[in-house]
Amino acid sequence: MINLTLALDWTPNTNHIGFIIANQLGYYSQYGIALKLLNPKDDGYTLTPGKKLELGIADFAIAPFETVISLNNKTNQVDAVAIYAILQEDLSCIATLKSSGITAPKLLDGKTYASYKARYEDHIVKAMVKNNGGDGALSIIYPDKLGIWNTLLTGEAHATWIFDNWEGVEASSKGIELNKFTMAACHIPYGYSPVVLTKRQNIAQHGALYSNFVKATQKGFLFAKNNIAESVAMLKPYLTEYDLQNMDLEKSLSHTAPYFGSESNCGTMEHERISRFTTWLVNNQLEDKAILNQSLYTNELFG
Repeated sequence: MINLTLALDWTPNTNHIGFIIANQLGYYSQYGIALKLLNPKDDGYTLTPGKKLELGIADFAIAPFETVISLNNKTNQVDAVAIYAILQEDLSCIATLKSSGITAPKLLDGKTYASYKARYEDHIVKAMVKNNGGDGALSIIYPDKLGIWNTLLTGEAHATWIFDNWEGVEASSKGIELNKFTMAACHIPYGYSPVVLTKRQNIAQHGALYSNFVKATQKGFLFAKNNIAESVAMLKPYLTEYDLQNMDLEKSLSHTAPYFGSESNCGTMEHERISRFTTWLVNNQLEDKAILNQSLYTNELFG
């Protein structure tokens, strides 16, 4: 068996279910792979998945596509490349409590937004407000990463970024009504999130092995899509006590599964979609135009 490590972006959740299933059902071991999942809770989120990849702590990392751009354009460049898109559509959104009366992004002017301090996040949120007719004049706070969702529920913040298939499901299960604003509805193109990334040199050295990792991962996500209850049962042992008590897992997976894709496109990425996103970043002066010519993703491992 060859040991490979995957750095998760959050504690295990529905977005990670394909990796867990591929491990549990032996899809990785069939290819001679022993996959270890690195839970960010174990180090208190002190190192990002991208940093773990950069330092060689992990062979793969789960992160937004923005991390691939960041690693390729930092001073100490990391030749990172996205190799697998977990979701074929963006399931994230800006959320507000329905009781707040904030029914449109423009109404966030003068309100408090709880930010994860992610690359481009604050600019994107302001652009969403402006594109909806507002000024983009928000007050932005940076709470502890694990407590951001609760700042919305307690009223410390008026809005924050959520995954509709996770926090959105939790809110629905608790009878908490949300207003949700997507980037697409505000005319902002987006790439893929989350994605699996690795170093290009790893692919050059271990092409066949990494291709087998991708194929086994794809099998795991397709199994989850077609076997909801059985997949949830395999996910449960990996969850935090809070998530076990507060999350309707079958509802979350049922909401997520269609976005894993089909047998023909599960995990793959489209050039046009990435190009629209990177062009938007350049046009909004968030990145240098050099990114338009960089090879930031590949579908070659599906072959």
